[in-house]
Amino acid sequence: MKNLVLVFMFFSAIGFAQQDSQYTQYMYNTITVNPAYAGSRGLLSVFGLHRSQWIGLEGAPRTNAFSVNTPLNGNHLGLGVSVVNDKIGPTVENTFSADLSYTVPTSETFKLSFGIKGTANLFNIDMNKLDIKDQGDKKFQDLDGKLSPNIGAGVYLHSDKMYVGLSVPNFIESDRYNDDQVTIFKEKINYYFIAGYVFDINPYVQFKPALLTKMVQGSPLQVDVSGNFMFNEKFVLGLGYRWSASVSAMAGFQVSEGLYIGYAYDHETTRLQKYNSGSHEIFLRFELFNSYSRITSPRFF
Repeated sequence: MKNLVLVFMFFSAIGFAQQDSQYTQYMYNTITVNPAYAGSRGLLSVFGLHRSQWIGLEGAPRTNAFSVNTPLNGNHLGLGVSVVNDKIGPTVENTFSADLSYTVPTSETFKLSFGIKGTANLFNIDMNKLDIKDQGDKKFQDLDGKLSPNIGAGVYLHSDKMYVGLSVPNFIESDRYNDDQVTIFKEKINYYFIAGYVFDINPYVQFKPALLTKMVQGSPLQVDVSGNFMFNEKFVLGLGYRWSASVSAMAGFQVSEGLYIGYAYDHETTRLQKYNSGSHEIFLRFELFNSYSRITSPRFF
């Protein structure tokens, strides 16, 4: 069973249509998929996340993400850096990104941001976790320790109440080949569309529906929909649904003006639910206010 699970995870990680990391609370971690988000909150924002997927299934994905983004001296430029660490079975992937955005006001309430992203991806395999007959097989050695650069771009229209974004974090498709010129690893282009809107139910309750769609050639369309309620600008409760994959429960708490903590639990709805007890995701966001900050109350995004 151990070898079967590891083989499954291995080929999921290096399959023909590799996808970016997935997050249930994507609305708080937008910079990983859209570089135009950098600096859009108008303050220095530090974000850290841990996701444990498919608990109980050996070799299941584990993701750690860390990012910092800020506007530059209150002008139209925004800067962000991020690191994402993915572990799936015998593979470890580290992605380092730098983001630069430029924002122009389109009205009294809306701003339009354009962003570019530069990334470096380091891919490693622990051969000791694979039952390989020929340890010298070149097609496996060629995968280990490979550094792949990439570029991406995005646009992000936003106000204090809503956002809409389109992005492609990686424009370059990278291949690995064996001696017979057969592709055994391909990083595919990921296309993202995100949207959300905040409704003021009353002075104490806000409701925000959100949407994320991700399209990758050779993989099913991923659609995430969610709805979150914020109470007294402190507590957040919500539900989410990933099309044909999982249902989620989310909660958050604004600990102080600058510190927010969030948690999500995913329950698998596919046949894989028989072999795991769900997925857990937790994050911390810490923000530093300054003289040019314009946020007067907590936001969902």
